[in-house]
Amino acid sequence: MYLSFFNLTDKPFELLPNPRFLYLSKGHKKALSYLEYGIQERVGFTLLTGEVGSGKTTLLRNIIKNLDSETTLSLVFNTRLAADQLLGMINEDFGLETAGKNKVTLLRELNDFLVEENSQNRRPIVIVDEAQNLSEESLEEIRLLSNLEFDNFKMMQIILVGQPELKQLLAQPSLRQLRQRINISCHLTALTREETEAYIYHRLEIAGNRNALKFNEAVFDLIHEYSQGGPRLINVICDFLLLTNFVEEKKEVDEDLVVEAIEELSIETLNGNSTEIRSEAASDFNQLSPSIENRLLQLEKNMALLMQGKTTIDDSSDQVKVLDYLIIQHQKQYNIIEEKLRKMNFLIDKLKQLLPEPENSNSQTPATKP
Repeated sequence: MYLSFFNLTDKPFELLPNPRFLYLSKGHKKALSYLEYGIQERVGFTLLTGEVGSGKTTLLRNIIKNLDSETTLSLVFNTRLAADQLLGMINEDFGLETAGKNKVTLLRELNDFLVEENSQNRRPIVIVDEAQNLSEESLEEIRLLSNLEFDNFKMMQIILVGQPELKQLLAQPSLRQLRQRINISCHLTALTREETEAYIYHRLEIAGNRNALKFNEAVFDLIHEYSQGGPRLINVICDFLLLTNFVEEKKEVDEDLVVEAIEELSIETLNGNSTEIRSEAASDFNQLSPSIENRLLQLEKNMALLMQGKTTIDDSSDQVKVLDYLIIQHQKQYNIIEEKLRKMNFLIDKLKQLLPEPENSNSQTPATKP
């Protein structure tokens, strides 16, 4: 909706794991190198972990996109499965028939398939995403699959991808043998403050316009603080900033707008506590009130124009849907700012109550006796 307004060709902050937008921070570049090395050297097990929204799936998509034609891939996303179901899903992804077959048959046919693939110099790879959801029984089944090997290399490579809980799961004594077979292990770290700024500009540039928004320098500090350097949360905040600026017909982002985005989106920090919006943002009433008043007036003006435009076109037109959407967004912004004004007026009244009563200039002083 806002693409033409910002001269963009794509939405820069969509949550889809599009490898075209992959930003290689120091941590992501290291993880990518480890994964590529593991595939090239045909290591048996590779482990990739990272927090929710850290970019694991985007990194995987990039790996998959660059696999050569000599690679046969099985990609498992549904990990809340019984052990035999997991085996069936792997076989099915490899193109094997699974209906009505027991575990013994599935294993035998998988082994025959891997032998044939390797005889053709092809490289079978199994990628298990969200592996922290696997049961111990399923993980043990995966370990047994790694026993399918030739004398000098594994017939199948396995890449386990998951949240940090996966490491805790693998630390269980019952999974000691699987843990010992992991050749490469890497963890995606959060973006630094500098990487957060570079990440935002990178995605805007890939989407067609690096300068679509003009950022106040302190904005990046706030975005990094509340996102904790997590790419997914950065995307959520920045997409809100684009939409808000589009609705208000602006192309600048300041701290107040970021705080508003965080309040609106109810973003929470990684330790589970609700974000505490900076109290100083509402402490200077004389400075802040005119700014909010001006935005409120502008929103009222924009909404009036939209309503006027809506009545001049056919109700069956797609333009009505667009205008309805914009009106809703304007109304939301209007309500937010009106609520801020209400809170500030309440605080002002409270402050007035705390002030001492002025002395009565008309009061008479008691007369002194001669």
